[in-house]
Amino acid sequence: MKLHPHARGATIGAMNDLAALSRLLENLIRFGVIAAVQMEPPRVKVKTGTLTTAWLPWLAQRAGTDREWDPPTVNEQVILFSPSGQLANAIVVTGVFSDHIPANGNRAGLHRRTYADGTVIEYDSVAHHLNATLVDGGTTNLISKGGINLVGDITHQGDYTQTGNQNVTGKVTVSIDVVAAGVSLVKHPHTGVRAGGDQSGAPVPS
Repeated sequence: MKLHPHARGATIGAMNDLAALSRLLENLIRFGVIAAVQMEPPRVKVKTGTLTTAWLPWLAQRAGTDREWDPPTVNEQVILFSPSGQLANAIVVTGVFSDHIPANGNRAGLHRRTYADGTVIEYDSVAHHLNATLVDGGTTNLISKGGINLVGDITHQGDYTQTGNQNVTGKVTVSIDVVAAGVSLVKHPHTGVRAGGDQSGAPVPS
């Protein structure tokens, strides 16, 4: 049975509408990987299937008065959320582990941040241990003009340079020597040394 031309046109139109609706539904949520990153303004391109999107914003944890800057990296797996199925309006949600970039932990109780250069900052709530390990040559700068309060024993390895006064409540134990204004506490000689009960003179700088 042949369809009337008007009926054929209606059928084709319905099929086209169905294909367009299916495409929009498919685009609502899609997986992909970061193909390119732009810093200003912050945007990424995402490869999803055979498509590569235009520049899209990614979702940050905070983007108001409090803000967090942590741009995605190429090949990071993401999810695209596209309002009304329009990829041009999509938001990129980062942080999906993949076979290409696997997880950097394997158990509960561990909160770990691994940086691209190998630096690791983590807290282990099972062992109750906070750890920050910087890559060789890494530096740390802490500015706290209101003061710093540390409670607990401190073990320090390496040289120590201080500008300002130091007050100590308790005993100071030194294994080698103390030098003050060029005078050695261990090896300094005295001037005006006399026999008997007389006092010696002032120490002589080493």
